[in-house]
Formats: sequence, structure tokens, C-alpha cells
Amino acid sequence: MAFNDTRLSTQQTQVSSELTTKVLRNTYGLLAMTLVFSAMMAGLSMVMNFAQPNFIIMLVGIYGLMFLVHKTANSAMGLVSIFAFTGFLGYTLGPILNTYLKLPNGSELIMTAMAMTGVTFLGLSAVALITRKDFGFLANFMFAGFIVLALAMLAGLFFQIPALHLMISAGFVLFSSAAILYQTSEIVHRAGQTNYILATITLFVSIYNLFLGLLSLLGFASSD
Repeated sequence: MAFNDTRLSTQQTQVSSELTTKVLRNTYGLLAMTLVFSAMMAGLSMVMNFAQPNFIIMLVGIYGLMFLVHKTANSAMGLVSIFAFTGFLGYTLGPILNTYLKLPNGSELIMTAMAMTGVTFLGLSAVALITRKDFGFLANFMFAGFIVLALAMLAGLFFQIPALHLMISAGFVLFSSAAILYQTSEIVHRAGQTNYILATITLFVSIYNLFLGLLSLLGFASSD
């Protein structure tokens, strides 16, 4: 009986490991494709010199498409939805990058932010994957951080205070870093994420916000 229990436990561990590997492979594969597609849309937006959408369109576009992704995540339409979402974010990124390119060191700031984003993402992912530590405890921190960031952004709409915007940018960097650790840990431990489309959208949004936060901080640092 003990031998059978041991063999059953070994088989369950094997299956769990295979599922985790599959979700990781699918997640990073889809993430790479959405990042490339989003970059292409950002490039198109820059070349066409599109204007930044107004606040209402941004809200409807981002949250509407995000809702659609979650609604269709368990079907083939989920892939269409996530490319629509990431493409829209790429489109909104174009005007921001054009604004930075008008600065004397704008291209340098953008390239530095991209490099820092890539290194940060790879480093945090490696920590979660290599150490196999469960970062589930970050959930409460992220919830509190989300509330603080939402209130700070609301205040930023009414008060044009440089220090407040600096705090928001730094907050997004910390929040996004925590989200990358948390989401990767969720996949590794299969605690609550086995859908690679939902895992991808979380990591994509984290990378997007991390890049914007770092770009803003670098702009502050260079007095731009």
C-alpha cells in the first residue's frame, strides 16, 4: 500500500510538473508574440503621428478589451481578444514615444527604459523560476498598492504636482515588479493560474506599466 501511495504521489508530481512546463511555454511564447505585435502597432502609431486618445476612449478601450480577454480566455477567441488588447496598448504608446523623441535625449531615454524593462523582467522571472519560492503573499501587497495608485492617479488629474507624478511612476515600477513575481509564482505553483492567456495578459500589462514607469523616472532624472 505504501509503495502504491508513493508511486501515485510521484505520478501526480510528474503530471503537475508537465502542466506547469506547458503553461510556462505557452505563456512566454504568446507573450513574445504580443510584445512584437504591440511594438509594431506602436511603430505604426508613431509613423502615422496619431494623437493620444482622450481619457474616455482610453478607459473604454483598455478596460473593455481587458474584460473581453477574460470573458473569452477559455476559447479560441481569447487569442483574438488578447492581440486586440495588446495592439490597442501599442497604439496608445506611439504618441507617448513621439513626445519623448522630441526631447534632446529622447531616443536615449527610450532605449534605456527598454533595456531596464527587459533586464528587470528577466531577472524577476528567473528569481521566481529558479528559487521556486511561493510569492503568493504579494497578493495583499498588490491589492493595497492598487488602491494607493488609483487614488494617487485620481489626485494627479486635479493637482499638477511633479512630486506626485514621480511617486506614481515609482509606484507603478514597484507594483509591476511585484505582479511579475506573483504571476510567475502562480504558474510555477499552479495555485491559481493554469490559463496561459490570462497569465500572458497579466505579464504584458506589468511589462507595459514597468516600461512607462521607468521611462517617466528617467525623464525626471534628466530634468525632462
